[in-house]
Amino acid sequence: MRTGIYLFIGILFGITMFKSEAASWFRIYEMFSFDSFHMYGIIGSALVIGVIVVQTIKHFKIKSFYGEAITFTNKEKGFSRYIFGGIIFGLGWALAGACPGPMFALLGAGFLPIGIVILAAVLGTFLYGVVRKKLPH
Repeated sequence: MRTGIYLFIGILFGITMFKSEAASWFRIYEMFSFDSFHMYGIIGSALVIGVIVVQTIKHFKIKSFYGEAITFTNKEKGFSRYIFGGIIFGLGWALAGACPGPMFALLGAGFLPIGIVILAAVLGTFLYGVVRKKLPH
């Protein structure tokens, strides 16, 4: 049952990403060349909704699907780690023309070359897992 719920949410997310043109390479190109507000509006809306949802979870002590308490921990401070991580993420996003969420929406919409990007993302995630303990965190 839970798998069906997750599958439904994922399909709904993919449809939303595709219909809002957040999975469009052209829209992503416009964003990185500062030609359009479209993607900044989507990202800003997601940020506002995320803040509201997190505050709602904290205030009403909402539990997960499994009945467990949802907790939030403070991360250690360190501005440089976010700058370097953001630069790496942004470069990958600009080169691939898609961030991780819309990659699967694009594959589902029939853009098969994105499969190469997905394979590279999985390989990069695996390699990070291999060298993670050697990296400064």
